[in-house]
Amino acid sequence: MGATEGRLSGEDRREQILAAATAVFGERGYAGGTTDAIAREAGISQAYVVRMFGSKEQLFLEVARRAVGRLETEFRAVIAQFTGEETMLERQSALGRAYGELVADRGILLSLLHLFGLGHDPVFGPEARDSFLGVYRLVREEAGFSPEDATDFFARGMLNTILLAMRMPDRKEDPTAFELLSTSMGPQCEAILALYEDAPARA
Repeated sequence: MGATEGRLSGEDRREQILAAATAVFGERGYAGGTTDAIAREAGISQAYVVRMFGSKEQLFLEVARRAVGRLETEFRAVIAQFTGEETMLERQSALGRAYGELVADRGILLSLLHLFGLGHDPVFGPEARDSFLGVYRLVREEAGFSPEDATDFFARGMLNTILLAMRMPDRKEDPTAFELLSTSMGPQCEAILALYEDAPARA
């Protein structure tokens, strides 16, 4: 039995494994992330990981759902603060900042990117499409975005996701890189870059 297996509740163990899997899948992708690596990250046995989730496929689905669920929770928390007086740019900026804060956790950032990149997969594809459409409905119906505003928001969001995933902020001293970052991220650029710098690096 691993060092932590006997001291946590079932729900705490589940969250521990999901956090470890988020880090491992984020870093290595679905193909490269193994249940053995996830077990080592969590400090428990591989057998325990398999016993709790059944398979790597099911574990990745749970990681993806957890990441999307956290995104929706963060967006709803921001939307709850809207007064109805905000401009569309202010609404987009507030949600963009919330997204930037969430994906300062690189495991979440890359897990989301891996999920959407698996749209061709017969198992993960439906989850990717359902998740993306769910967040789109949220900003349309709950944040009050028009189809055009929502499309613009998602287009910038996906570009920002790619820029962060490729570590473009590491090149922010390059005028061209900073122009791209600041144009894509808009008013919240400096805040997101500060979060990126503060995020702990993984080996």
